[in-house]
Amino acid sequence: MGQRITVVDAFAERPYAGNPASVCVLAEERDAGWMQEVAREMNHSETAFLRRRDDGWALRWFTPTTEVELCGHATLAGAHVLWEEGHVAVEQEVRFHTRSGALTAVRRGSWIEMDFPATPDEPATEPDGLARALGVPIRYVGNTRFDTLVEVEDETALRKLRPYLRRLEEVGGRGFIVTARAAGGADYDFVSRFFAPGAGVDEDPVTGSAHCALGPHWAEHLGKTDLVGYQCSARGGVVRVTVRGDRVTLGGQAITTVRGELATT
Repeated sequence: MGQRITVVDAFAERPYAGNPASVCVLAEERDAGWMQEVAREMNHSETAFLRRRDDGWALRWFTPTTEVELCGHATLAGAHVLWEEGHVAVEQEVRFHTRSGALTAVRRGSWIEMDFPATPDEPATEPDGLARALGVPIRYVGNTRFDTLVEVEDETALRKLRPYLRRLEEVGGRGFIVTARAAGGADYDFVSRFFAPGAGVDEDPVTGSAHCALGPHWAEHLGKTDLVGYQCSARGGVVRVTVRGDRVTLGGQAITTVRGELATT
């Protein structure tokens, strides 16, 4: 039998929304080159590889072009698969061992809550070419552990954003979190989009790791620690965020859309 692989729509309450991630639960150790080839073949923004350990699960994430240090939606997808396929009891916490340390996930009804490190931004000088690449006026620029956070005027400007991706790639860095306060009357506190052309992902549909920075950023600006974010990509998705000092809780839903196996391993 070939290697089983599952596609899960993460941060989605229905199929074909949110952010699709491929998940492989490995029976044995596989080398990084093989994982990268599978991720390139699947061509999702991330593919997650899980392997059982005595004290939890080893977890690695790959985009189509590179391994990354932190990924929220593929972690959500991985936890969903472990529970759905019976690798872990539904009522049991899942513990992951990753390049970003220990992460955990628990079920709360139809929602999954994950414990992640906070990655707050620090004010930064606007990089040369950034405003031109985004094509909109910029209100604020900050640097996070992984990405550049950019605040724009309002939700309308964010939704209309059509960046020049090759110019954005030339600015450098892993990715660009572009955000704004939600329009009045919305069911969420802030909106965002995420672009990472340098990592092989032009626009990520819903980015859990970005909310490790968005949570602290908007908690400071809005004076609240429990927030709801909406990533307004074409697929879209809701992320619940609770800021707890140097950690954040990320909440989302997930649904399996494809089950299969790799014919060649």
